[in-house]
Amino acid sequence: MRQKYSLRLLSSAALAAVLMLAGAAQAATPEAKPAAAESVKFDASDAQSFSGAFLAARTADVDHDYANAIALYRKALSFDAANLEIRERLMISLFLSGDFEGGLSEAERLKDDAGVERITRIVRGLDAIRDKRFDAAKKTLAYTGPNDLDRLTHQMMMAWADVGAGRGRQAISTIAGLKGPDWFKVFTDYHLGAMALVSGDTASARKYLTTAITNQEAVATAPDTFMRAIMALARLEAAAGNKQKALDAISVGDQMISNYAPLKALRQSIEKGEKPEQQITNAAEGAAGVLFSIGGALNRQGAEDMVGLYLQISHAMDPKSADTLILLGGIAEKMEQPQRAIELYAKVPADSPMRRISELQLGITLSDTGKVDEAKSHLKALIDSDPADIRSYIAYGSVLSEAKDYKAMAANYDKAVEMIGSVPKPGDWTVFFQRGISYERLKQFDKAEPNFRRALELNPEQPQVLNYLGYSLVDLNLNLAEGLDMIRKAVDARPDDGYIVDSLGWAYFRLGKFDEAVTELERAVQLRAGDATINDHLGDAYWRVGRKLEAVYQWNRTLISEGEDVNKEMVKEKIANGLPPLDPNATTADRGQAAPVPPAPPAPANPDKKS
Repeated sequence: MRQKYSLRLLSSAALAAVLMLAGAAQAATPEAKPAAAESVKFDASDAQSFSGAFLAARTADVDHDYANAIALYRKALSFDAANLEIRERLMISLFLSGDFEGGLSEAERLKDDAGVERITRIVRGLDAIRDKRFDAAKKTLAYTGPNDLDRLTHQMMMAWADVGAGRGRQAISTIAGLKGPDWFKVFTDYHLGAMALVSGDTASARKYLTTAITNQEAVATAPDTFMRAIMALARLEAAAGNKQKALDAISVGDQMISNYAPLKALRQSIEKGEKPEQQITNAAEGAAGVLFSIGGALNRQGAEDMVGLYLQISHAMDPKSADTLILLGGIAEKMEQPQRAIELYAKVPADSPMRRISELQLGITLSDTGKVDEAKSHLKALIDSDPADIRSYIAYGSVLSEAKDYKAMAANYDKAVEMIGSVPKPGDWTVFFQRGISYERLKQFDKAEPNFRRALELNPEQPQVLNYLGYSLVDLNLNLAEGLDMIRKAVDARPDDGYIVDSLGWAYFRLGKFDEAVTELERAVQLRAGDATINDHLGDAYWRVGRKLEAVYQWNRTLISEGEDVNKEMVKEKIANGLPPLDPNATTADRGQAAPVPPAPPAPANPDKKS
C-alpha cells in the first residue's frame, strides 16, 4: 500500500524518528481530529459500595484518567483496607500521575508484596539515594533474579549509590565487569562515563563516552542515551579547554541525528567559549538517568504504562531533565491525552536547549486536538525564528499534510531543501521523502520521483521510501521490475509490516501474478486485520483466482473496516457484479486491475500506526 507519512518529533520515535538517521516516518491524518474528550468529572463519594468504587476505578485506570482512578481506589480501600490488589493499583496510578511522594508512601506499605516488588524496590532504593542513605539503597536494590534487564537496572543504580558514597572507583569496576548480553554496553558505556565524571576521573570518562558514541547499536537501540553520551563528551572536552574536540563530538551527533536542537544550542554555547554544566552531577540524577535510559529504550506501542512509570519516577528524581518531560509528553499523546501532553511540553524551561523540541511537538499536538490554524501559526513562527532549523519544516509539513494542503506542503519542503543546501546529510532523507510525497499527492510524479531517489541516496535501505517509490512505479506502469524489487527489499526489511506486505501483494496483482498476490495479501490481512484497503485488495485477488465467494466476503469486510483508502461505491459495484473480464490486450500492469484505485489518502496520525 502506498502510504502517506508525516513525523512525530519526540515520543520514542522521539529520537528514533525525525531526529535520527534511521528515524521512522509516521502516518498523518487526512483531516484535523476533533479535540479529545475530557475526562469524566464525578465525585468519588458517589460510589456507595466496594464493587461500585472498584469497577469505576478500573474504568478510569484503563482510560488513563489517573485523578479519578486514585480517588476511586481510595474509596474502594475505605470499604476494604486490606485489599492488596487495590493498593497496588493505587500506588501505580499515583506514580503515573506524577505523585512520587504519594506513590512512595504506598510502596512502603507494599514493600513485602511480591506482586509489585519490582517497583517498590526501585522507588525505595531511589528514595534512599536521594536522601544520601547509600548503603541502605544498595541493600534495598540488591537483585538476584534471572531477568537480564532487571539485573542491569538494579546493578547500575547500586553503582550510582556507590558513586554517591564516594566509592566511584568501585562503582566503575563493578559495571565495567558486569557480564550479560551484548546490548548491555548500549547502556553501561554511557553510565560508566557519567559515573567517572561525577567521581572526577576525566580520563576514564573520556574513554567510556567515546566508546558510547561509536557504538552503532546504541543509535538504533537507545537513541536518547546515545544523545546524552554525545553531549556529555562535548561538555567534558569544553570544560577541559579542548574546544575543537568538543565540536568534533557534536559533529558525530549531527551526522547521526540531523538538526537536533539541543546539539545546536550546545554547539553555539561552546563556540562562544562557554563551559556548559553536565546533565548528571550527582548520584540521584545518575540513578534517575538509569530509568530514563531503560524507559526510553522500551518506549514502544503497548508499553506505555511501564515506560511512563519509569519516566515519571526518573522525573521525580531529576526534575530539571527536559528530555524526560518531552518523552512523557509523547507517551501522553499515545494514550490520547493531548492536553496532558501540551502541559508536559509547556513545563520544559524556557532556557533549556530542549525547549524548541517541546515547542515543535506542542504545535503538532495542537493540530491533533483540532486547533489546526493555531498549530500552523505556532509552527510558522518557529520557522521564522530560526529558518535553518529543518525540524520546524518537518513539523509544519505534518500539519499541512493533515489538512491535505499538499500545495503548501510542497512549498514548505521546497524551502526546507533550499535551507539544507547542496550537500544534505544522511539524516535529511526524511525531508526529501516528505517532499516527494507532497508532489506525488499533487499528481506530479515527475517532481516526486527525484525526491524519492534522493532520499534513497541518503538512506539506501530505508523501507518506507523503497515501499512508497516501488509501489508508485508499479502502479503507474513505470520500471515494473525495479519497482517490484524495491518493494521486495522493503518487505525483507520489515516482514511484519502489514502495509508493506500489502504493497508486494498488490504489485503482484497489478502485474497479473494473481496466485502470488493471494499469498502475500492473505499474509497482509493477518498482519493488519481490519484495514479496508487490504481487505479490498485481497477481494480483488480472490476474484481473479476464481475464489469468488471469498472475494465477496472480503469486499463486504472492506465496507465495515477502518480506513478511507477505498472508494466504497466501487466496492459495492464489485459486490454486485464482480470484476470485469481481463483485457487480453492490456499492458502487463493493467492486466490485474479492472478499474483504477485512487491513491491512498492519509490515515489517522499515530506514532506507532502506519497506513
